[in-house]
Parts: sequence; C-alpha cells; structure tokens
Amino acid sequence: MSLHPTLQPYADAWTHSIEAISELVAPLVESEWNRRTPCPGWSVRDVVSHVIGMETEMLGDPRPIHTLPRDLYHVTNEQQRYTEMQVDVRRHHTAPEMTSELEYTVIRRNRQLRNESREPGAMIRGLHGQETALVDAMRNRAFDVWVHEQDLRTALGQPGNLDSPGAHVARDVLLARLPKVVAKDAGAPRSSAIVFDVHGPIEFLRTIRVDINGRGTLETAPALGPAASFALDWETYFRLACGRVTPESVADRVKAEGDPGLTRAILSHFSVTP
Repeated sequence: MSLHPTLQPYADAWTHSIEAISELVAPLVESEWNRRTPCPGWSVRDVVSHVIGMETEMLGDPRPIHTLPRDLYHVTNEQQRYTEMQVDVRRHHTAPEMTSELEYTVIRRNRQLRNESREPGAMIRGLHGQETALVDAMRNRAFDVWVHEQDLRTALGQPGNLDSPGAHVARDVLLARLPKVVAKDAGAPRSSAIVFDVHGPIEFLRTIRVDINGRGTLETAPALGPAASFALDWETYFRLACGRVTPESVADRVKAEGDPGLTRAILSHFSVTP
C-alpha cells in the first residue's frame, strides 16, 4: 500500500462503510429498493445511486448526459441539481443492476486507492468540477458514505456502526463546521461560550467560544457560565447536523439550557450538509 499515512484513516473509514452498504443492499428484493430514507426525497435506490455516482466521479468517469424532471421538490439549487443527475439517471435500474454496478465501482475504487501515491495536498479534480486537495476529497468521501450508510440502516431497520471509523470521521467533519453555525449563522453574542455535551457510542464535550470580533473557535475545555448548553446523544447530533431530522421532531432528545432565543437559533441552523 503506497497510501500516505495521513490518508490511510480516510481510506479505511471509506472501505468500512462502503462494504457495509454493499452488505446491506445485497439481499434486498425489488420493492425494498423503493423504501424511503431520512435523506430528503431519496429512496434506498437513490442513496445507492448517489454513492455510485460520486465514486465514479472520483474515478474520473464522465458524467451522464441526462435531463432532470422539473417536478423534483427536493431539488432547489444548482448544487442539488448536480448531485441529483447521478441519482435520477438510475431511478429505473433493477436491483441486480444496482448491486452489480455498486460492486464493480467498489472494486475499481479499491484499486485506485491501492495505487494512490500522491501527497495529501495534491490538487485533484473533485466533485462539482472543483479543484480540491486529495486529503479533503478523501475525507469528504469517508464522511459521505458513512452518513448514507446510516440513511440505509434507518430505512431498512438495521441500526449499527454508530462508532465505526466512518463515525469518527463524521464527528470531526461536523465539529469543524460548528463554529460557523454558532458564531455566524446563529449570531451568538460576542465574548460568549456555547457548550455541547454529546453522549452515546461516540462521546465528546466541546465548547464554541465567540471572540470579541464575533469569530467562533472550537475548544475541548469546558466553559463556566456558558450562554447556552446542549446535551444530546450522538445519533441525534449527527442526524440534526446532517438535516435528517428537524429540531422539533427530536425536542425530547435534546436538553437545551440558556437563552431560549439563542438555543432556538443554533438548532435552526444546525444542519450543515447541502
């Protein structure tokens, strides 16, 4: 394996989640591919189609030439249109077609990773045609496939892997986006601190400190007298952050203390995935 040590954890997390997805969908009958998932507007088939499509783009395959229907209510911007193309083009594929394409794509991607010798900072053509660092692209793929693995587990009633390698990548990705949620999007007061206490399969205590200039930073040290604090389980945390549930639907699983206006603002901006 020639993969750089910085990239190896992301490759391992991706492999663990993509193999879990393959195992989940392999035995499904045709009707089960149409089950609704927590990912807005997407069925089991759609989630797997998205995973296949994004991995083929990482392989450098050309994007499909396809015209989207005009009545897709969950597609509201150009980024979503870009993503939906790989999904809609497979909407009428059969179960055997889906599983065989997934298997072939995973084989090709594993071969690509085995032969990857570039440095983490090497710039590559990423998704949406944008230049991105290799390390960022691999981190994002590990994050994406784990979240979609969880979508499939929810739809199929097969919970698991909430503490897998991909879950730890997801934790770090979501925490990195938390300062913007608190300081910029929710407008937390300057010179304040917001505490998040998360328990469950993955546990952490983090503080977002907002400085005098209104900039938020992530810290591991607890804060005395925070402006607001949140206590919730890991599954609720990532589902909120990934837009799979609304704050109202999980109000009984989130203990929020502090200024009610601030806690509402933070929760209303908590979803950070497109």
